[in-house]
Formats: sequence, structure tokens, C-alpha cells
Amino acid sequence: MIFEGVGVALVTLFDDRGGLDAAGTAALAASLAGEGMRAILVSGSTGEAATLDPAERVELVTAVRAAVPAGVPVLAGTGAPSARQAARLTAAALEAGADGVLALSPPGSADLERYYRDVVTAAGGAPVFGYHYPGMSAPGIDVELLPRLGELGLLGLKDSSGDASRLIRTLERFDGALFVGSPWLLSAAGPLGATGAILAVANVEPALSIKAFGGDVDAQRALAATCERSHGPAAVKRLLAERGCSAVTRV
Repeated sequence: MIFEGVGVALVTLFDDRGGLDAAGTAALAASLAGEGMRAILVSGSTGEAATLDPAERVELVTAVRAAVPAGVPVLAGTGAPSARQAARLTAAALEAGADGVLALSPPGSADLERYYRDVVTAAGGAPVFGYHYPGMSAPGIDVELLPRLGELGLLGLKDSSGDASRLIRTLERFDGALFVGSPWLLSAAGPLGATGAILAVANVEPALSIKAFGGDVDAQRALAATCERSHGPAAVKRLLAERGCSAVTRV
């Protein structure tokens, strides 16, 4: 398993003109690793991946991998509208130093077996995780398809649906790793047997996220106020701005 526990879906920091601040983003990643994050995801939905050009994605992976301790894996978001695009992004991210990739299912999800087969092939044996987020790219990945995707080489799944019943069904039907993306399910996901979580809110509240995933109900309740204020990259950045980070977004 590439990691267990709580990882962060890292924001991407930009300067006042909207240019990529790779050094600032890497410094934030290193800080969060120091606060207990077990993995760092760059260029995900929270990282405004759709606004990043290929060279910026490579620069981010390179900078964050250099800043984060070797024992903390760096994952790169490589989902795209087509298998061809996702495969290219995957190969580039791994060449730049990513330890694995997280590939959002494409809109429409017409042929997910082909899509993930191509991503797994491009990864050349490196860990590949699927990403179910129907709120961003509908309809996402059906639970019943997960065992087949596992046979094709998918190591696990991040599920940001926030659906508690789906969480349980996935744990029953899928042998791969399962990472929740919804902060509202943390105190249930850990005790139920989820492998971990990859969270936007962990940019702001890493300690509470870790405690909640461990089953601490008080931490889950304390996290609620931040969850209400951290929906989307711009909201997370506004909270981080209170601590001195740039609030500039491209979305």
C-alpha cells in the first residue's frame, strides 16, 4: 500500500498575477507533511488542475517531491476527458517524480475499462488510483465496476461522493484501497475500514482531520465549522490566507 491514513488534496498557490508559485506550494506541502499528512496530492480538483498547463504540472510535482520527505508519497492528479490525455499526463507526472497518480473518471464515463487500462499502461507499474467525484465529472465510477478495474491494475479509489451507503458497499465489494474525499464521513470511514482519506480541508485543519479519521467524534464535530467554509479551492484559499498564504485562484 502506498500509504494509509490522511493525506492532503493540496491547493496550488499562485502569485498576484496568477502565475504558478511552485516554491510556495512546495513549502506548504512540506509544512503539512510535518503536521502528519501521510501523502500529498498535487494537481487534483482542489489544486485547480484544469487551469494548469502540462509544464506547470511537471514543475509542481518536481518542486513538491523535492520539498517533502521521502517517506511521504506525492501523488499527481492526471484525470482528463480522454484516455489519451490522461495517459500522457500520467507518464509526465511519473517522469517528474510522482510516486503514483490519481485519475478522475472522464465525463460520461463511456468506456472506463479502456480509460483506466490506458492509464495503468502509461504508469508502467507505478500505483494508479481511480477518482469517483460525480459532482465534478458525472456519472463517476459504478461500485459494481470496481472489481474489474482492480483486475486491470487499479490499486484503489478516492471517493468524494460523500455517500455513506456507497462507502459501505465499496468496502464490501472492492478489495483495493479506499480513500474518502468527503470530510463529513471521516469518523465513520476509519472505523469501518477505509484505507485513508485525501482531503481539501486538511490544508487548513490537518490535526483535526487525522483525529476524526481515527474515530474521534469530537474532532469530527470540531471540523464541521471549517468544512462549511472550505467548499472549493477559493474557499480553502481564503482560510489559508488568514495564515499568510496567497488567496489568488484561477477558477
